[in-house]
Amino acid sequence: MIQLVKVNKHFGPLHVLVDVDLTVKTGEKLVVIGPSGSGKSTLIRCMNLLERPSSGSVIVDGVDITAPGAPLTKVRQSIGMVFQQFNLYPHKTVLENVTMAPVLVKGVPREEAEASGLEFLERVGLKHKANAYPSQLSGGQQQRVAIARALNMRPKIMLFDEPTSALDPEMVQEVLDVMIGLSQEGITMVVVTHEMGFAREVADRVIFMDGGQILEEGPPEHFFEAPSHERTKLFLSRILR
Repeated sequence: MIQLVKVNKHFGPLHVLVDVDLTVKTGEKLVVIGPSGSGKSTLIRCMNLLERPSSGSVIVDGVDITAPGAPLTKVRQSIGMVFQQFNLYPHKTVLENVTMAPVLVKGVPREEAEASGLEFLERVGLKHKANAYPSQLSGGQQQRVAIARALNMRPKIMLFDEPTSALDPEMVQEVLDVMIGLSQEGITMVVVTHEMGFAREVADRVIFMDGGQILEEGPPEHFFEAPSHERTKLFLSRILR
């Protein structure tokens, strides 16, 4: 479970998150939508303290990670994150990219990390690319490797920050298919995305952000069929043409 309590974030004079209260239940699939600059990415990056809130609390599985002396490193080991950019090590093979974190951070024996890494590469359809280098892969394949890398840490929570926004259109679906498969497991997922079809299919709940605030939330059927906030209606009318 993730709880944000009265979270504010300032970047200089910009107030990018404004008194945000949000609870993500264990196993929930939450999709965050909104226009550019609405605070979506800052929100998700506050969930594992990649961005530290200016005020307020972030509580993960009962641990206030914003408190002084909080075991942040330990908590982060249970949170996987996939970014817009793939951030793979170019001089390492696919399998090496997937196994580094369990070995170096968790102390998992290399043989065990490689075995589980191959399992996760198979899950994302890339076991046959285990010995390739990132430069030999398409953007969609690199993002799928990034997902396998996150999964190899066996996280309880997965955060996705616009994972398809840097991809060519024909590569988007292959990444979404992996995420759809992942959503059918018990893992908690928070996804910032502009892919409304994915939100309809996967989300338990959708939240709409604008101006650093959560303006509306609800199940997908409410959200896409009968939104109540005027700003939500305007946003959806522009992207669901």
